[in-house]
Amino acid sequence: MFRIPASHALAFTTAAAFSAALLWAQTKTWTPQELFTRNVGTKEQQTKPFPPHKIIGNLYYVGTETLASFLVVTPEGNILIDSTYEVNVPGIKKSVEDLGFKFSDTKILLGSHAHGDHQEGDAMVKELTGAKVMAMAEDVPALEVMKPGGKPHPIDRVLHDGDTVTLGGVTLVAHLTPGHTHGCTTWTMKVQDAGKTYDVVIIGSMGVNPGLRLVNNAKNPGIIDEYERGFRVMHSLACDIPLGSHPAMYNMTEKYAKLGKGGPNPFIDPEGYKTEIAIEESAYRGLLAEQQTGPAPKN
Repeated sequence: MFRIPASHALAFTTAAAFSAALLWAQTKTWTPQELFTRNVGTKEQQTKPFPPHKIIGNLYYVGTETLASFLVVTPEGNILIDSTYEVNVPGIKKSVEDLGFKFSDTKILLGSHAHGDHQEGDAMVKELTGAKVMAMAEDVPALEVMKPGGKPHPIDRVLHDGDTVTLGGVTLVAHLTPGHTHGCTTWTMKVQDAGKTYDVVIIGSMGVNPGLRLVNNAKNPGIIDEYERGFRVMHSLACDIPLGSHPAMYNMTEKYAKLGKGGPNPFIDPEGYKTEIAIEESAYRGLLAEQQTGPAPKN
């Protein structure tokens, strides 16, 4: 039987890592515009409710075709993640009720990042449910200027990197993954299903939008450091079930179509998490390299 000498183990591991990196480099590199189009979709898709469904355990989907909203159900009330646009709140309410839950049982409202398509509806959700709205400190300034219909943006608790949110025996951890916004937040939690425990990661976003300036960004000189920090965090997280602020980030439509057809839960997809992070990081690094070697921006 052939055995690899111990002295060669490190070299073997390095070669394997290199092969993996080479395979990644040979895959398609998405442009910022392609990723943006994939994630955001059309205006109709942003407001068209997607069939609400159970993802796994006590975790449910209640968002639209291209804007994610998640419901975490506990014995002491529920947690909603991302209100999306204010116009979508009635649809989210209906989705929650269609699943057999009461929207008024929403006790906590969390968010992924301070963009209108993810958190504009916070004030309306609070009006309807009285939920405590919690947000990452670095995103508070952007949220405070988000005032649909002139309503001030509610913030009941300011969060910091590593803070936990607990309700009814369920704990979510807030991870600061900046870049897309200063306070972009990736949420992690554990779910139990069929006697097993799974790690869930709800990706805030590590995308680079079209027109984003990474090099010589006068408005955010530290944006490269933010993205680098964000990707370090993303690579460090254990993940069995990848989710995201846009359903396309975890191929929701394809996975939903497989539900109820037998076989393993399609949302259990650790390799899908690695693939999505690789896609977003390659887009970021491609844009960074382009701007580092290209002409300086005009004043």
